[in-house]
Amino acid sequence: MRLQDMNWMDVERYLESDDRIIIITGATEQHAYLSLLTDILIPEKIADAVAEREKILIAPPLNFGYSRYFAAFPGTISLTQSTFEIVLLEIFECLLHQGFRRFLFLNGHGGNLVPVRLMDFMEDDEITIVWYNWWREKAVHEFSSEHNIRLNHANWGENFPFNRLGASPEGVKDWVDRLEDDNDIHNIRALLGDGSFGGPYQVDDALMNELFDRVVDEITRIVKDM
Repeated sequence: MRLQDMNWMDVERYLESDDRIIIITGATEQHAYLSLLTDILIPEKIADAVAEREKILIAPPLNFGYSRYFAAFPGTISLTQSTFEIVLLEIFECLLHQGFRRFLFLNGHGGNLVPVRLMDFMEDDEITIVWYNWWREKAVHEFSSEHNIRLNHANWGENFPFNRLGASPEGVKDWVDRLEDDNDIHNIRALLGDGSFGGPYQVDDALMNELFDRVVDEITRIVKDM
């Protein structure tokens, strides 16, 4: 259930019986051989699957986040952290004034931090706010441990069929665990090479489908309990 498929009267009717909404945050940034919108496409697909089960409304995604450290890779578009926070809060406040009271922020990008002012609303007993980083939560941790494979930026863990652009390289890339200076964008590009942080570029799609289903199951439980 996406806002793009509804008119304002449909939303008004929805609010008569439900006040939940998913707000997707992500980024437009390099992901090696994957889509520049990987951090949007993944949470979008997850949100659609959750909405199929729970009939929860999905707001249009915020396609840009804080990605300044990847600015030397063509196609990356970054906001400052302060701009990201302001835009996200204004989206939230518009929906709040219309009657939405239960919010799941489904985040697909590690550079996006929870706005400080949003944390203040988390203390309001009449408002429910959940911030969910899909790749950092329990479902992914358990999956990675069971299969002994580590998810990181632009490696197998983000390589789904729906955001894959052609064939990914075979083999395993050496890990790059630290970016010495987030402000030195040209050094970061030289350090990362193709943009992946390391590990296998791709695993069997059966594993990716299993990972996807586990994340959807976890978020569905969260949405039910909101």
